[in-house]
Amino acid sequence: MYKIVKKRVLNEQVKLMEIEAPLIAKKAQPGQFIIFRINETGERIPLTIAGYDRTRGTVTIIFQEVGATTKQLGQMNEGDALLDFVGPLGLATHLDGYKKVAVIGGGLGTAIAYPQAKALFEKGACVHSIVGFRNKDLVILEDEMKAVSNELFVMTDDGSNGNQGFVTTALEKQIEKGENYDLVIAIGPLVMMKAVSELTKKYGIKTIVSMNPVMIDGTGMCGGCRVTVGGETKFACVDGPDFDGHLVDFDAAIRRQGMYKKQERESAEHKCRMLGGIQNA
Repeated sequence: MYKIVKKRVLNEQVKLMEIEAPLIAKKAQPGQFIIFRINETGERIPLTIAGYDRTRGTVTIIFQEVGATTKQLGQMNEGDALLDFVGPLGLATHLDGYKKVAVIGGGLGTAIAYPQAKALFEKGACVHSIVGFRNKDLVILEDEMKAVSNELFVMTDDGSNGNQGFVTTALEKQIEKGENYDLVIAIGPLVMMKAVSELTKKYGIKTIVSMNPVMIDGTGMCGGCRVTVGGETKFACVDGPDFDGHLVDFDAAIRRQGMYKKQERESAEHKCRMLGGIQNA
């Protein structure tokens, strides 16, 4: 069992939890993920590692309550425990040798961008972080991102924080100002990562994106997490989740992402008549 040692509400739908998992904390690196299961009847859910404390033996996850399992997880509290917590899975992000990097997070993707920015900052790179949200009430980890960034730009679609625009707006402005980035890391919704990749391709800037397709086993056996990169089929769980943003077929990934919307909705709304509550199959 993996105990929840800390719970923090970041906004109405997004929560942070620290999970007691010393073996995973010992080996985890930015860019990797875990797969958890709440109980024996629960589904397997992958989440990117948002942080780790090797001394305390904890792993941080940040999630949005969108489906039956994440809603159930959100109702759990400190002292409760998860049945399974497996990892670290996937390949760590290669962060050595970069001098100036733009780290971009869109919405919940900021939770994944944070450990990347932190690792780069600790390696001595100049880090410009750009994060985007629909409005100011959805902003998360602003203080944490500020602490590991030489510059931080927080954008909102509606301008409710006084800084209206998309992450691409801020990124292009910095590029046109003469900022010479060795690397751009973009993490968030597929449409956002596609827009960032199209922008950086125009300027010839290396770009890494984190792909999070439907995933089942996390070991490359099921093939559910396949993505097309440079015309080849890759599995996000073992070949990624990081890929060259200029080679990813985002249109195909977006189509695949929408394939199971109906089933996801039915799962979230399902109530077991025998047990009287939301259940996971």
